[in-house]
Amino acid sequence: MSDRLLVLVRHGQSEWNLKNLFTGWRDPDLTALGVEEAKRAGKRLKDEGYQFDVCFTSELSRAQKTLDLALTELGQTGLPITRNIALNERDYGDLAGLNKDDARVKWGEEQVLIWRRSYDVPPPGGESLKDTLARTLPYYVQEILPEVLRGKRVLVAAHGNSLRALIMVLEKLSPEAIVQRELATGAPIIYRLNADSTVASVTDMAH
Repeated sequence: MSDRLLVLVRHGQSEWNLKNLFTGWRDPDLTALGVEEAKRAGKRLKDEGYQFDVCFTSELSRAQKTLDLALTELGQTGLPITRNIALNERDYGDLAGLNKDDARVKWGEEQVLIWRRSYDVPPPGGESLKDTLARTLPYYVQEILPEVLRGKRVLVAAHGNSLRALIMVLEKLSPEAIVQRELATGAPIIYRLNADSTVASVTDMAH
């Protein structure tokens, strides 16, 4: 019986999360808390007896560093890691670098909420969650899922919205449900898949 294990981890708190800024494809570092969250994710996985064969992450340093810190805690620093832009955070376009309160002053509370929480309305110059799904999902199907189905134990460290795209498919959530789904930073979500790629079980370590 193969594991068919897929673990998703959202990066630890970044400097811009702390400052309440829209981040997107900008590349701020982890805060001290973010470093601790990443280490804690690795420690919790180790304590539960998890080991991995391959890893995937985005081209943004906050996700890469989260993965590195977690693997160090796991004692698995030599694993193959694939970095790909398909797993990057949603591109917030003109909102990137803006404080969320300033954005509300500029465009209005209602409009900013639509950009943040609608499924298919992109901010100016940026991506909607639907757009993010359109690049993340094919990468998952072509590169990540085959590894899982071959019995590899796969760890993915990425971002709130790129992971939402995967969770939407894994858990068969509607567009309305996925935009409401909150992902805690540094809290692994553990999926075991059936041979047909459906989910056999899910454990969210945030709860």
